[in-house]
Amino acid sequence: MIKTIAFLLLFFAMTNVAHARQCGNTGAGFQTWLKQFKQDMRQQGISERTLSSSLNGVRYSTHVIRLDRSQKSFKQSFEKFYNRRTKGMIPIGRRKLKKHRTLFNRIEKKYGVDRAMLITIWGLETSFGHFMGKLPIMRSLATLSYDCRRSDFFTAELIAALKIVENGDLTPKQMRGAWAGEIGQTQFLATRYVDYAVSFDGNKTRDLYRSVPDALASTAAWFKGNGWQPGQDWSEGTQNYEVIKKWNRATVYQKTIAKLAKKLTKYR
Repeated sequence: MIKTIAFLLLFFAMTNVAHARQCGNTGAGFQTWLKQFKQDMRQQGISERTLSSSLNGVRYSTHVIRLDRSQKSFKQSFEKFYNRRTKGMIPIGRRKLKKHRTLFNRIEKKYGVDRAMLITIWGLETSFGHFMGKLPIMRSLATLSYDCRRSDFFTAELIAALKIVENGDLTPKQMRGAWAGEIGQTQFLATRYVDYAVSFDGNKTRDLYRSVPDALASTAAWFKGNGWQPGQDWSEGTQNYEVIKKWNRATVYQKTIAKLAKKLTKYR
């Protein structure tokens, strides 16, 4: 809670000075924006070392902007989206549940989140850790923070990403992911990482890239922290479905999570 409050205070302080930076819909003003953003961060206590390693040399990415503007898959019908995204996933999920049974027992005992839900998130987000994305997260978040479409949202994510580096959890070079800056095997946004990432493999390092225990336990911590009710249903209209809606805003994705998790319950 203390980390959350500190982060929110930093973000709200940033929104008060955000007017000094001008967002843009082309890359023309990006370097001017970035220079001002770094100055704002210095005033808010982010170290020069973190700013230099994270943002020096960062350039506007037209590729990221194109990806942001072309999320066509979420406009598909639920049936088409579900069939495409879950193809072959149940047998793999079944094997993963068996392989990591002891780990899931520990996670369920601590956080109360059903293993079928966690295996579903793991599978849908990165195909069980196989496709985590290779784009530099700092470049993606800086581009999207400068972009006018969702500047406030991605400014919060960029600040959180800098805090991850400042805290020593990850280096900027390690932070690679999908186009919107998602981190690790269950694609945590940076703000989620700051608030909910945990070390669950005994080494005290929060590694959501290489550690399956850390990635799955952190996901369970997020679900618990957002109101998950242990042992309860997650059909539409339930409290647990409301938590699923917080995970992803796309309706077809929410329905896919709920349906696939329900099918995987028979193997838990």
